[in-house]
Order: sequence, then C-alpha cells, then structure tokens
Amino acid sequence: MAREPLNVHDEVILESSNFQGLLDALRRRGYQTVGPKIRDGAVIYDEVKCTSDLPVGWQDVQDGGFYRLTQSGTETLFGYVLGPHSWKKYLHPPMVRLWQARREGQGFRILRGQDKTRKYALIGVRSCEICAVAIQDRVFDTGAFFDPIYRSRREGILVVAVNCTRPGGTCFCASMNTGPKSKSGFDIALTEIMDQDRHYFVAEPGSERGVDLLHEIPWHPAGDSEKNEASTLLEEASRKMGRSMVPSEHESIFTENFEHPRWEEVAKRCLTCGNCTLVCPTCFCNNVEDSNALTGEYAEHWRKWDSCFTEDFSYIHGGSIRASAKSRYRQWLTHKLATWIAQFGTSGCVGCGRCITWCPVGIDITEEAKAILEDPSYGKT
Repeated sequence: MAREPLNVHDEVILESSNFQGLLDALRRRGYQTVGPKIRDGAVIYDEVKCTSDLPVGWQDVQDGGFYRLTQSGTETLFGYVLGPHSWKKYLHPPMVRLWQARREGQGFRILRGQDKTRKYALIGVRSCEICAVAIQDRVFDTGAFFDPIYRSRREGILVVAVNCTRPGGTCFCASMNTGPKSKSGFDIALTEIMDQDRHYFVAEPGSERGVDLLHEIPWHPAGDSEKNEASTLLEEASRKMGRSMVPSEHESIFTENFEHPRWEEVAKRCLTCGNCTLVCPTCFCNNVEDSNALTGEYAEHWRKWDSCFTEDFSYIHGGSIRASAKSRYRQWLTHKLATWIAQFGTSGCVGCGRCITWCPVGIDITEEAKAILEDPSYGKT
C-alpha cells in the first residue's frame, strides 16, 4: 500500500492489475458500482462488480445512424467511447412513482413515492457526460425550485471519470469545450494508457473523497514521461474529432431563421421517433400519468420520460401545438442550442454525438446548424 502524501489534483499511477481494488474499495464503502458492459451488441451502463464485467478489448465504430463494436486487439478496459445509455437514468430515472393514495374507510391516505435513494459510484464517466450532469444540475437542483428525487440521488453519486484518448466517430466535444479531458466534477479521473507491454492509468483525484479512496489501493507517483504520454494522447484525441460546432453562434442562428427552408428539408428525413432525445444525456422532457385500481382501493401518480418529438407532447385542449415534423424538430434543436442558454445559462448540447449515431436516418446536428449558418439567407428570414 502506497504511503506517500497525496493531494487533490496530484497525478499518480494506478496499474491496471489494481483496478479491481478500486471497485472493491467502492463497494466496501457502500456504493453500488455501475459502469460500462456489453449487452445486445452495444455498450450500456449497468452494475459492474469486477474488471471482467467491463468491455475489455472492445471499441466502437460510430457514424450517422451507424454503431458497431469491434475487437481492438488490446486489453483496454475503456477503449470504447459512448453507447446509447447515459448517466441520467441514475439521476433522473425513466419511470418513478411520485405518490400513491390508498383508501382508508371513508377517506384516503397519501403515501410518498417509491424511489429509494442509493449510493452510486459511476465508473467510466466521460468529460462530456460530466458536463451533461452539471447541466441537469441546473435544471433540477438549483434555487428554490428543485426536484427532491434528483437531489437525493445526486447527493449519493461518486464519479470515476475516464478521459478520452480516442474520439468516437460522431464526437464534437472539443468544439463545445466539454472534453476530451475532464476538468472538474469528478472524484477520480483516469487516463488509460497501453504502452508496449505495460497497461496503466494516470489517476487524478478531484476531491478529498477521491484522495481517501486512492489511499485504499496501491499507487505510485506519476513521472514526467507518464504525464507527458497522457497529455499527448488527449491532445491527439482533440485534434482527431471530425465534427465541430460553433457554440457562440447558436442563439442568433436560430432566432433569426425561424422560417428557414432548412427546417422543411430536415423534416422530410426526420422520423420523429424520439431516439435523439432518449439517448441525449441532457434532455429531460417528461410526462405524468395517473393509474387507478379498478376496485378503487388506490391511485398512483407516475412520472415517465417523454419526448418533444411526439405529437401528444404539445397537446392542449383542441389539439397539438406542434403537429408537424418540421415544428417538432425545430423545437428540439432551437431549445437545445439556443433557448436553453436563456433558461439555464448554458447550451443543452455537450457534443457527445449520440443523437447523430442513434438517429435511424443519420441526421447530424452539426450539419443542420452549419447549413443554416453558411446559407446566404442567414439572418435575413
């Protein structure tokens, strides 16, 4: 066991053979360790108890409407980039019962929701995903009006981040200033390195909790060559991203082009399936539903994920406000890249590229924004 002094943001070396010790230390502290594993041909997030549960030796190939897993020929634990799952399912669950009313004699009693707070250790969180959690914090856990379910879950979260040394085919986090290196919001950040016959992580504690956790497993100080190798890999990842966005232009692009013909063009391709909103790590649209027992013994109030791409989402008495595919796509993109900034002080996009990969017809959010920006009619409609 290493005994050297360790402070927040010091860089140390964690050999890959000791990664299991990190999982064990987290579980001893009462955390449920959740992270990447392979299911149904994709990397998803679920409980991981040992290193072999991780996608060892796998990497992903992604493009618009395309996702495949392939063997990398190495023993990397985090060689993939992102799959269809995001961490929001642990903070803003897809379905939760808000309350229940049960009949008691001539009256009734209100029971609290069924959600149980757990301590989750999120393993393998990418920088863009940390930024996505921070965005959802602004939505659900800021000021006088907050979501108690989100807050209780958020308080029990520990984050083990993994810096990206290989961008995915649809990533554009560098242009959104959300990656590939994690800058804050983590307890421990890891950069995985395969150096000839050596496999190790450059580990950086981002909190006192992370410092305490690292003291439970073997490590040794990182040398200059190891630090430089990690920095070089991250710089290369930033340069290799094939897509980009211009965040500072979003608001003016869309507010001045509300009737731009590009909206009609993209509507011809859009299936309004809602895949982009379901895989997005920041989208938070939801609906509430009531269910009643036929016997009249109880009634329940449930919150469930929804999507602004469904026609019913904008339904009010008399019909839906956004009845066309054009209006629904425009609502999603404009909110994500423009009006979200007015509401929450940040873009709703972190450049993860999931909406591009998991769109069945490969609609590219960066391409749509660029098409309007570079059109000669920009700012004149």
